[in-house]
Amino acid sequence: MNRLLQMAHVATAACWATRLLLASALLAAPFAATWAAETPAGIAALVDAGQFQATDADIAQALNQPGLDAATRDALLFQRERMRRIRYDFALDADALKARIRKQVPDLRDDEFRDWDEHGLLERMAIDGRVMYFKRDASNLFRLSAEAAARRAHPAPFDDDPLQVLGDYHRQVRAAALREHRSSVLPHRVRITQTLTVDAGAVPAGQTVRAWIPYPKSLPGQQEDTRYVSSEPAKHVFAPDAAPMRTVYFEKIAQAGSPTTFSVTYELTIYAQYHAIDPAKVLPEKITPVLAPYVAERPPHLVFTEQLRLFSRQVVGDEKNPYRIAQKLFATVDEIPWAGAREYSTIPNLSDYTLHAGHGDCGQQTMLLIALLRLNGIPARWQSGAIFADGGYNDIHDWGQLYLAPYGWVPMDVTFGRLHPRAQAEPGDAALEWFYLGGLDAWRVAFNSDYGRGFVPAKRSFRSDNVDSQRGEVEWRGGNLYYDQWHYGFSWTPVAPR
Repeated sequence: MNRLLQMAHVATAACWATRLLLASALLAAPFAATWAAETPAGIAALVDAGQFQATDADIAQALNQPGLDAATRDALLFQRERMRRIRYDFALDADALKARIRKQVPDLRDDEFRDWDEHGLLERMAIDGRVMYFKRDASNLFRLSAEAAARRAHPAPFDDDPLQVLGDYHRQVRAAALREHRSSVLPHRVRITQTLTVDAGAVPAGQTVRAWIPYPKSLPGQQEDTRYVSSEPAKHVFAPDAAPMRTVYFEKIAQAGSPTTFSVTYELTIYAQYHAIDPAKVLPEKITPVLAPYVAERPPHLVFTEQLRLFSRQVVGDEKNPYRIAQKLFATVDEIPWAGAREYSTIPNLSDYTLHAGHGDCGQQTMLLIALLRLNGIPARWQSGAIFADGGYNDIHDWGQLYLAPYGWVPMDVTFGRLHPRAQAEPGDAALEWFYLGGLDAWRVAFNSDYGRGFVPAKRSFRSDNVDSQRGEVEWRGGNLYYDQWHYGFSWTPVAPR
């Protein structure tokens, strides 16, 4: 881990110490409970500090206050729901986590576990004084620690996208872009089916289930000519193509003893992208009114904190060229190891979390990079959807775009990062190392051109994911259905050109 990331870990300890001191002060002061109960921000601070029992009592007190407005009531109720979701993510005590790790390290020693824990390799949270561990710690551990990975009795490769490693496909994309003098090349057409299945009994029989399944946007030069094929049920409502988070909406009546299934099938043409960026030609940004939102803060997940500013100064130094700045930031965020993430709706500030956690998944890494680019005056924005590949691989994924004059908006995927060959003995390719800073493969479908935006039609209850939209959303008259009550599916097949 480099010096900058070590610095971020030190900052993490200070940050959490501050939060704990704040929570302690709130609980100790005579006016604390009243102040916390009357402000959703105070309630949220107690949740972050793991003071769930006190928080629940304060929420109950606040909800009984006369004249409480609807927005504050919803904010308070969401903090109660957030606690439930955090408990769902942090579901293991130390003994349960050790048992999971021992499935791969049968002779795990207690001192090993303690050492990994003390070095921050196991994500945990003290909830009402009891230390609880993240349910994905057992798998994340082997991504974050080479020492732990070496202890596995039966090592197996991680199920990652094959395009994260330098290969012939990337060379073909670059060659085609240079040969054809265009940035969008090698299109292919695919048929995709997405499903959303609500568990039997999750909704009482006879009640209407409302479901939203993500649906592709028209993005010229990236994905085009989307054609609806079929759906279950047949009746559906498409969000406008201009919607930042596009969906197709369904309603269905729940049947006793049976799951409630929704699906949509469509075809679209997807292009690979490659921009041959010459740093000498990249100009300082002229921030027009159209670009202004993409260099601005957008709380809660894009905030230019003092720690972010310090981190940025350490990375960027005296560099002035926008592309070189972007390279430095991209390379630094790329060094943050990937790990499975807790649910975004439970995290107060995604970019700040990733700066301090020492790891992050695709959306967390992307949000941090967007924050750093914007802080440096480089317009940046979000994209997300699904990725897939031959052999049955598919997953949800987040990436983004940055604006470089005179090239315009170009793609970036910091999770795929700088491209290197699979084996160290294989030669690299300097021309393709930065492929994913200005280029993109054609093995992904984008549903969203922004994060944290509303649905059309609007959802009435809390979203399961209030940042992203990749799996879907479900509700009924009784409220939202969370991820423990339904599951999603994604499949694809190639389609011959028309």
